[in-house]
Amino acid sequence: MVNVGFLGCGRIADLHARGYLNNPEARIYAVCDPDPERREKRKAEWGVEKAYANHQELLADPKVDAVEILTPYDTHEKVLIDAVKAGKHIACQKPMTTDLASADRMVAAAKTSSKIVKVTEIYVTYPPIVFAKKLVEEGAIGDLIGLRINYVSGPFGGWDMPGKTIDQQIRIAVRGLGLETFDHGHHEWATAWFLLGEAERVSAWIDTLNGVVDGPATVMWKGRGNKRYGVADFMFCPELSIPTKYYSNDEIYQILGSRGIIMINRGTGDLMDRPPVSLFDGKKWTHFEDIDGDWGSGFVNSTRNFIAAIQGKEKPLLSMDQGREVLRFGLSIMKSAQLRREVYLDELDHPAPFWYFFKRWRKERKDCIVRPQKQPWSLFAGSTRKYAPQAHDLTLKIPERFDPAAAGNWECTIALELTGEGGVPDEKFGFIIKNAAIEVLEGALPPNPDLSIKVPAGVWAAILLGKKRFETAILQGLIKYDGQVVEKAINLRSAFRV
Repeated sequence: MVNVGFLGCGRIADLHARGYLNNPEARIYAVCDPDPERREKRKAEWGVEKAYANHQELLADPKVDAVEILTPYDTHEKVLIDAVKAGKHIACQKPMTTDLASADRMVAAAKTSSKIVKVTEIYVTYPPIVFAKKLVEEGAIGDLIGLRINYVSGPFGGWDMPGKTIDQQIRIAVRGLGLETFDHGHHEWATAWFLLGEAERVSAWIDTLNGVVDGPATVMWKGRGNKRYGVADFMFCPELSIPTKYYSNDEIYQILGSRGIIMINRGTGDLMDRPPVSLFDGKKWTHFEDIDGDWGSGFVNSTRNFIAAIQGKEKPLLSMDQGREVLRFGLSIMKSAQLRREVYLDELDHPAPFWYFFKRWRKERKDCIVRPQKQPWSLFAGSTRKYAPQAHDLTLKIPERFDPAAAGNWECTIALELTGEGGVPDEKFGFIIKNAAIEVLEGALPPNPDLSIKVPAGVWAAILLGKKRFETAILQGLIKYDGQVVEKAINLRSAFRV
């Protein structure tokens, strides 16, 4: 039996207690809170043995094996470091702290411990999100493309918030850490990290309707080293009542893949009268009714993860390094809104943040698709004319580079007309794609094609040689086309490997 001490007995402790009550492997052995009325109430309510006025007294109790740090998060650093020195297992409520320097000291302290030290983030153990991740990993929607989060809050609905809880949140929020986009936002940024991976850069617009709540707000981010994008909207509706057993807010998540969509229809509340998770596989919707959609279950599962990690059965979620990464995500969003510009997460660890930003921005801005493109000059090295003599043979070899897996069930007839240059005559070809196979027709255009392409022979050869991007040639006006070019070009790139 693992004896656990609760450091802090405020509103959030109600939810953390659920994982320990009637748990055969762990129990709440002690509680700590500076408010004598509150700690004695918790002691009686949960049937615990000990109640302490400060965290040092609880940490000195040799019967305490582990602690849940549930104090205001601007106090986490000292409490966690003291708990490490006392040799306790630690679960520290999110956000782990208020800045990266503090986080680094906490991470360093944790690395000196032989015990489990983790950040508690219940969205990575909330059943609908965990199930959605499983669907993603099984390939249910193909390759991940992005995530949309719709967060809505209102002043009515759910449980009452104690005045002390509100006061401490506002006390921290005036430092520039939003109640919605940073405090609660940690859940959303952890979910984004859990589903899409690490973020590379963010842009944020954060406004307010009443001078207190940071909403409406819109946050966008790009994945690290990939083309996965995310958008989160935070909307505060001043006259709205949210149906919920918990806080007066709710979320809807839309996970988009190359061939499907997953909807998580339930977050904190019960706003949507829908199954917890729905899957569109490109043909039909499948609704998963038997997923536990009670937001409080995320706390129970987080507790189970903590105890299992102590027992050596699981890895802790979040690790301290992972918690720092999610914190960096949230702090970058605050910085973006304050500076009114895009922020790279790596800026926060750089000694000269703006110089780092400027170098990255200058290097990467040329990749923007809506940036004016320079036209190639045929008399200089950028010309593709020199590749024209290879166009014929490269076209006939397309079946060798054809990817049946990428083509899948795609059926299409393509007419390709190469205009002669550099002594190469005009040529006509056809491609018939069906049943994950391709047939090349030489010398004539197929009748009634789905897509017709007319392109200089040198440009076409350069594309097949990997010397030029198909999309760039379109934007430069070098490719003339007719048909469903947007829809077909995506498949064309994947199947032809161009």
